Amino acid sequence: MKLKYVILYVPNVAEAVDFHERAFGLKPRMTHPSGDYAEMETGDTVLAFSATTLMASLGKTVGAPDPARPVFELAFETDDVPTAVDRAVAAGAALVTAPVDQPWGQTLAYVTDLNGYLVEICTPVRGGD
Repeated sequence: MKLKYVILYVPNVAEAVDFHERAFGLKPRMTHPSGDYAEMETGDTVLAFSATTLMASLGKTVGAPDPARPVFELAFETDDVPTAVDRAVAAGAALVTAPVDQPWGQTLAYVTDLNGYLVEICTPVRGGD
């Protein structure tokens, strides 16, 4: 089995796609003609967005993300965390934690996207076995 995609429930799919393209450099992969679902290229696993109204029509009540009490995070890997954080913040992300070098050989920072989802921006882990 492999992880195929991660879906974030958002009020406005087009806004989420536009933000993630500007903030993280992701490229749109497809958008359903209804506008209620879209996917973005991220490598092997697709990042997708589904409209909260679509989920409601399927009988699902969507909770709101809470960056103070996250239950998951997205993580984007880069060799230049400070530049990636600056780009994300310029696109409208909120800075949660500035870049910090960790003892396990990784630099990481946290932002939230325009819908309040927690996003880690990190380097590859260096020096691990």
